[in-house]
Amino acid sequence: MTFETNDPAPGHGDDAPPVAPTEEADGRRLRRQRNRQAAVEALLDLYDEGNLHPSTAEVAERAGLSPRSLFRYFDDVDDLARAAVEGQLQRAAPLVPLTVGPDAPLAVRVTALVEQRFRLFDTVAPAATVSRLRSPFQPVLATQLRRNRAYLRDQLRTLFAPELAALDAERADEVLAACDVAASFEAHQLLLHDQRLSPERARRAMARSLAAVLAVAPADSANRGPTGRTSP
Repeated sequence: MTFETNDPAPGHGDDAPPVAPTEEADGRRLRRQRNRQAAVEALLDLYDEGNLHPSTAEVAERAGLSPRSLFRYFDDVDDLARAAVEGQLQRAAPLVPLTVGPDAPLAVRVTALVEQRFRLFDTVAPAATVSRLRSPFQPVLATQLRRNRAYLRDQLRTLFAPELAALDAERADEVLAACDVAASFEAHQLLLHDQRLSPERARRAMARSLAAVLAVAPADSANRGPTGRTSP
């Protein structure tokens, strides 16, 4: 894509007021933002189509930019990937809040959580996969991934506060960790793609896992021996 200016040709438009430097700067800034966003949207669309490692040329073509101009707006491919992951998170923001609180019956909370996680993970799956593939090599992505996981874990801590409060601190940490694994993006992917369950069965499997973990009686932790087994 090329950008045409509206500047008058030499010798013409002498009566036109000069363009203030701030207006020129604002115009360049807007073009940069617009083209940067176009590249991010193009990459996200390619991710959604299953292309998790598109070439620079593919991204540029989808965005309506030349491959050479693409990197006027990004430091490198990694910078573009980071921006795309951030863009995906912004798209998914409305799916993050839960619709129930800790005062609802446990079965209702489990069902609501599973529905929320599947809606969220179905939406962010391509970018979330890329984030996990690239995070070992990109500290910024690794930090963002840790923050996202911590946020979702805090949701569990709040939602299942009544059950966790009934346990001693060590056992509560273990139950929360197990719930975090059962309701994770990785579990979502395993259920759907590795175990090839239908979405309905995958939801039921996640709900069963959560319900089983949360059904632990408080006395269980008191009766465990030093090996972790229940004492007779």
